[in-house]
Amino acid sequence: MSDASPASLDRRLHPVRPDLAAESYRGRVEADAFAPGVAMQVAADSVAQRPVPDLARSIDTEALHGEIVTVYETRGDGWAWGQLETDGYVGYLPAEALGAVGEAPTHRVAILRSYRYPDAELRSPPLGLLSMGARVRVIGHATTRGLEFALLDDGSAMVARHLVPLNHREADWVGVAETFLGTPYLWGGRTSLGLDCSAIVQLAAAAAGLALPRDTDMQERAAGEPLDIAAGLPALMRGDLVFWKGHVGIMRDGETLLHANGHSMSVASEPLAPAVARIARNEWGAVTSVRRIAW
Repeated sequence: MSDASPASLDRRLHPVRPDLAAESYRGRVEADAFAPGVAMQVAADSVAQRPVPDLARSIDTEALHGEIVTVYETRGDGWAWGQLETDGYVGYLPAEALGAVGEAPTHRVAILRSYRYPDAELRSPPLGLLSMGARVRVIGHATTRGLEFALLDDGSAMVARHLVPLNHREADWVGVAETFLGTPYLWGGRTSLGLDCSAIVQLAAAAAGLALPRDTDMQERAAGEPLDIAAGLPALMRGDLVFWKGHVGIMRDGETLLHANGHSMSVASEPLAPAVARIARNEWGAVTSVRRIAW
């Protein structure tokens, strides 16, 4: 017997609609049809994911090159509906941005962004620009004029030092977040060309091997351990997360906040106290929680 309706489940995390649901939900929800899903890989540099199949709608998030998407529906109008393996996010993506799943990636982009070339030659017109966290499969290396390239399984090449093995863990995830300073703010963005407050937290933490959910409300429930704020903000330390209803920032130290924000429209660093006052007055209201991540 079904124990939930599609409307009762978070559409961001459950591939369930009234007309279609993932096969794994059979018996748990009511839906007109169920689909087993087909694993596909993001072939584009990155691709926007939306709540509905409409380019005029704002994006929820972005899927990065090499990430896996389980597709439950491919529509005749070019949209695919599926779930991102990385963080479980469900939504609509252009089907043309997806391709068949090849052998597993071996490396990820470890800097803000790096070009992918048709061959091991920096003068060649690049094929694309991959952002931090994008995944590739390295099958060899070549050196041209003293510059080492990683050769990828699709025949392209990238600067080798811009990549790290998938199992590489950065020692200071806040330091990774700090490299995004000045990056434009983009609602739903998840690349170094533009990102939002929860994306910088997720991407930077992932570089240290910390898997965090995508959106602010999800992170506020799941990231680290809560600190007591009943008597006001406690003594804070580097890596603490400060939450508002709809916003999150990272503490660089006990008094300095780093966050992607709509006030400066960028990733910015500012003293915490005036930021808290401004946000309470003009933006998201009072701080709702502080959470400490072990790292």
